[in-house]
Amino acid sequence: GWEDGPVTAESPAVPAPPLPPEVTARWQARFRAPRVSLPDWARAAPHRSLYSSDVSGVVEQYAWDRATGSHRQVTDRPNGTLIATLSPDGGTIWWFADTDGDEFGVWHVQPFGGGDDRVAVPEVGPAYPAGLEVGSTVAAIGRSTDDGSELWVAPLDGEPRVVYRHPDPASVDALSADDELLVVSHSEHGDPRYPAVRVLRTATTTEDRPDVVAEKWDGEGRGLHALSFAPLPGDRRLLVGHERRGREELLVWDVATGEETELVLDLPGDVTAGWYPDGSALLVGHDHAARTELYRYDLGSGHLERLDTPPGVVRGATARPDGTVELAWSSSARPPVIRRADGPVVLSVREQEPPEAYPVEDRWVPGPGGDVHALLVRPDRPAPYATAFLLHGGPESLDDDSYRARRAAYVDAGYAVVHVNYRGSSGYGSAWRDALTGRPGLTELEDVGAVFDALVAEGVVDPRRALVTGGSWGGFLTLLGLGTQPERWAAGIAEVPVADYLAAYEDEMEGLRAYDRALFGGSPDEVHDVYVRSSPITYVDAVAAPVLVVAGANDPRCPIRQIDNYLADLARLGKRHEVYRFDAGHGSLVIEETIRQMEVALEFALRHVRP
Repeated sequence: GWEDGPVTAESPAVPAPPLPPEVTARWQARFRAPRVSLPDWARAAPHRSLYSSDVSGVVEQYAWDRATGSHRQVTDRPNGTLIATLSPDGGTIWWFADTDGDEFGVWHVQPFGGGDDRVAVPEVGPAYPAGLEVGSTVAAIGRSTDDGSELWVAPLDGEPRVVYRHPDPASVDALSADDELLVVSHSEHGDPRYPAVRVLRTATTTEDRPDVVAEKWDGEGRGLHALSFAPLPGDRRLLVGHERRGREELLVWDVATGEETELVLDLPGDVTAGWYPDGSALLVGHDHAARTELYRYDLGSGHLERLDTPPGVVRGATARPDGTVELAWSSSARPPVIRRADGPVVLSVREQEPPEAYPVEDRWVPGPGGDVHALLVRPDRPAPYATAFLLHGGPESLDDDSYRARRAAYVDAGYAVVHVNYRGSSGYGSAWRDALTGRPGLTELEDVGAVFDALVAEGVVDPRRALVTGGSWGGFLTLLGLGTQPERWAAGIAEVPVADYLAAYEDEMEGLRAYDRALFGGSPDEVHDVYVRSSPITYVDAVAAPVLVVAGANDPRCPIRQIDNYLADLARLGKRHEVYRFDAGHGSLVIEETIRQMEVALEFALRHVRP
């Protein structure tokens, strides 16, 4: 609910101009339109599928029997259930039970056909999840706590045991189709951003005596990501993502023989992949310039065939046993759909389509570290525009040509919207992603400033009517920008942000502390001044624009205490600010709560930056 900041002489006395009812109805309809994830399916029972959906108003898990056409809601919790998977035989659903979005909990299991839930492996205590692989005879469970990482192997008919423990981040990554080999990623070399991989025998490995089959690390600044084993019993080919040439590429590693084959594809962007069920080919996803293409790569012939999907973004894709490909697709203008690559809709829970949205325009702007890719959406009115700069989280993420209800809501309200894929964003190569190391926050804002200035010079952005907003890392950049670029911004809306980096480091989950040590070059005890230089609270005196902060009470990623520290300084200095708190974690899985947050943000924006 609301918590008002101090009323100062500069506080606006005039309420926000109301949006026409039809405009409000349109943007809310996009949020309320039920969505579904790409269905997962059981390897030995492909007619049994599992998906998440917010059709009930909250994101929950659903079982789908394709043979009978029946759908069943599996979970039902006040703040939703985000993570789940199916056993290979399709008999059991595993789902992660946290408390009100705090991401700390245990795995539960439930029969596919319904029945009582139970804790999957009681010996594995509550923790943050660090990977799960469920096989036919064994499960591998990763957990993370303030003490570090702990990986377990749990035979379905035997005693579970710890197979790996380390103070640095590690995770369960892949299990062979016959359950004999387990791949774990680790950061024993000291940098969790660039993991190494280790292959263990599940039957004989213990914490004290790891039975290591193979290991691979590409060295400093080059990560390896085990994607999946070939889907055939006894097949020891492991599909791995690498970045040896400065971008995400693929290799196939036979962990039994050590033979490694790099797949050099004539594609300019990042690639990832999964197996076709017979192991003869790969389904390749190619991400480039904020859009996705799909390909089939034949491992025998090396032939690369593009699948006919429309321009936009693919959030996930899978090849079915009959050779068809299912994918989750959307574009900035067209709503999400679960469809086959050849066209037919696979799964929908909507009675009617939500309103279309607005296409994005590409801009490439010279910046201090190279050309910056930005996306622009124009409202239906003359330029220059009142503009909302929507900054993505991550930072290893990006804004793209996908359907975004939040983006469209700002355009409906009369704003132009600008996204900036600043240095630190993924999808533009390793050097671009890593360029913020040692100077996070300030580096990204240089790119935001370059795009701001270019669009002002172009006559697109009205420099007196620009607001900055974002969630998570985007919220951090919002607060940091308000303090370091006060001349640019007329208002700021920071959702679940990092606001006081020293306090955030103390309170956040250990995996993020390890990430921060790698990003900043050490802990606050070691490089104190680097954290201070990048912390929004350092610049709070310079904040000139009104600020809205949206905060989750149970957020383990951007904890509430460090936000309260920042708000206290705003209050002490008499800065204009407002606060909206909600009872969940790092965002909400409840549709109506998300709409309420959007209402609060739009009302604040319309009050301070009139379109």
